[in-house]
Amino acid sequence: MSVTWIVLPGLAETPEEFAQIAALLPDQDVRIIDPWRTPVTSDVDALRAAAEVEPDTEIGLIGHSIGGLAGLRWALTRPLEVTRLVLVDSSLTSETGWRLCYPGAPGDRVIRSLARFLGRLGGPRLIGASFRWLSVRFGSRTRNEPLSKATIRARYGAADSWLLFWDELAATWELAAETAKLVAGPIAEVAPTEVLVATGGGSRRAARRWLTGQQQLADAIGGRIEILPDSAHLVHLDRPDAIAAAVHRQ
Repeated sequence: MSVTWIVLPGLAETPEEFAQIAALLPDQDVRIIDPWRTPVTSDVDALRAAAEVEPDTEIGLIGHSIGGLAGLRWALTRPLEVTRLVLVDSSLTSETGWRLCYPGAPGDRVIRSLARFLGRLGGPRLIGASFRWLSVRFGSRTRNEPLSKATIRARYGAADSWLLFWDELAATWELAAETAKLVAGPIAEVAPTEVLVATGGGSRRAARRWLTGQQQLADAIGGRIEILPDSAHLVHLDRPDAIAAAVHRQ
């Protein structure tokens, strides 16, 4: 049976910027979740519906950043459904944030109100493009911007974009806590996993800490780790070939 690969983007990322992954895998069925429509922190059934996969489809997952956590939860809770997993500089299960700001908590309500207020004032429209520029500038070594100016304006300049980003981030902390419990086990079964780790985006000390956390995660699920010293966090911009190669190894 052929595998349908589903890409789960990270925080404030767009499906368009993962198009190069699909282009490098012309022989594969690759479907990219649009987190602006369906947050990657959504439950598995919602993600399946967004990817439009049939009930008996064999699934491979490519999860970047918080999408890695979402993919790991999916793989651990439905091991018969997910038969291949590629974690791309995945967020760690220890990144559980501040409970005061969890969805529905007081801090969350305050920040959501502020985000809505600033959205009505036009804040995202004024600095949305700058926000995107900074994310690529500091998140990528190649600084390759695949998005058109029109796409950047439409996505990052939308009045509700900051609220969307916040909701996604806050939900990620709960996702990390849930996934930590799953990883702590016992793990009955998990798909063969490739763990790609970018170490080229910060100081050597930060890179060592990050690699240690990723190695611990890989060890817990029996994953194969590959270090990418020539990539920063946005691996899909710096090393899309490494992601494609990980898929082909599966």
